[in-house]
Amino acid sequence: MTRAPNLENVSTKQRRIAMLAAESPQMAFTSLNHYLDIPWLREAFRRTRKDGAPGVDGKTWSDYEQNLEGNLQSLLDRAKSGTYRAPPVRRVHIPKGGSTTETRPIGIPTIEDKVLQRAVAMILEAVYQWDFHDCSYGFRRGRSAHQALEDLRNQAIGIRVEWILDVDVQKFFDTLDHRHLRELLQLRVRDGVLLRLIGKWLHAGVLEGGVLSHPASGTPQGGVISPVLANVYLHYVLDQWFHNDVLPRLRDRAMLIRYADDFVIGFSNEQDARRVLEVLPKRFGKYGLMIHPQKTRLVSFQKPRGGKRPPRDQRPGTFDFLGFTHYWGLSRKGYWVIKVKTASSRFTRAVRAISEWCQRNRHRPVAEQHQALCHKLRGHFSYYGITGNSLALSRFRHEVTRQWYKWLRRRNSRQPAWSWFKRLLERYPLPPPVAIHSKYRVAKS
Repeated sequence: MTRAPNLENVSTKQRRIAMLAAESPQMAFTSLNHYLDIPWLREAFRRTRKDGAPGVDGKTWSDYEQNLEGNLQSLLDRAKSGTYRAPPVRRVHIPKGGSTTETRPIGIPTIEDKVLQRAVAMILEAVYQWDFHDCSYGFRRGRSAHQALEDLRNQAIGIRVEWILDVDVQKFFDTLDHRHLRELLQLRVRDGVLLRLIGKWLHAGVLEGGVLSHPASGTPQGGVISPVLANVYLHYVLDQWFHNDVLPRLRDRAMLIRYADDFVIGFSNEQDARRVLEVLPKRFGKYGLMIHPQKTRLVSFQKPRGGKRPPRDQRPGTFDFLGFTHYWGLSRKGYWVIKVKTASSRFTRAVRAISEWCQRNRHRPVAEQHQALCHKLRGHFSYYGITGNSLALSRFRHEVTRQWYKWLRRRNSRQPAWSWFKRLLERYPLPPPVAIHSKYRVAKS
């Protein structure tokens, strides 16, 4: 059996689910698990990262592939019969933002769990494809963070946003309420097999330092199903509420852009902004979520008038979203545009990661180090390479060069200082900064 027909079959099934959901927006699906079959699981396995870290069982993607058909058949039988047991996730911690002390917990499922979660996620994505609002960009096929940034700029200029509500949801993935999630899911999905599997994943437990715990709330970051569940949760808690209940009650225009649990709301009217700021914590509290009182703020974001920079104390505020600081700046033609630059916390974190990598790998061959650093630089440029961010990109390349030089010198301090490293850079040049994503819509005065 070839893969091409299988892939076509899976995509056809997804379109069929999406069509049914679009035709009946109020209908709850009672039978979806029949879409789960071997071709569907095979495609879920194909979409699972090959280089992903192993879970509690230590098995990798390659290990599972060795007897793929037998493994998938066993997985399908257990999932359909209800005998599948969700293993606990292995918890690791990664640095959060630019902090040196605060970390973000990441849960790593087993490879088999990843495959089954991906298979169920593919069904849910099809069900909610046309339900989700256009303001939602996170973890949706065909949508990206850069599209969210572009939409934010365009809408902010189009509706003349003067106030930005910069919101931080405190520990969203850790505090997501299971009861509310089940209730919200059942508005569209009432298939017993799928709901039972989701319930098992929510209660699977977390293994950390050899200790197994079972949190009463939350869904692990790192779980394949978690982003879809988060989108469903915030679709009802935030997106639907904003469009159906908030917008009709405002005096002027407003906009919402959301990427997973990271979102901003823009307003043309200050009073509207303050009313939503007041009611938002109550709305989220109703569903067991908390708006961080210190990290949530209302930012004055009025476009400056004229073609000159205003005095420092009269400049509009700035806000961070998706790793970028957004601010008003003058274009080369003298028009005010919304510009972005790498957020300081992200810049600091990226430089620290480079320094730590250079320290750990300073004794590897120079050619290998060069190849890895080039890969890291291109990855950084592929995300942060936006028109107008050239200064931050150049600074980052400079820091990478500086850290490489520093740790190479540490391994052999007898080498001549700069002249030696300059010759090395001629032989192993680092890629120049490049703006990959463009362009800005201009806000004419």
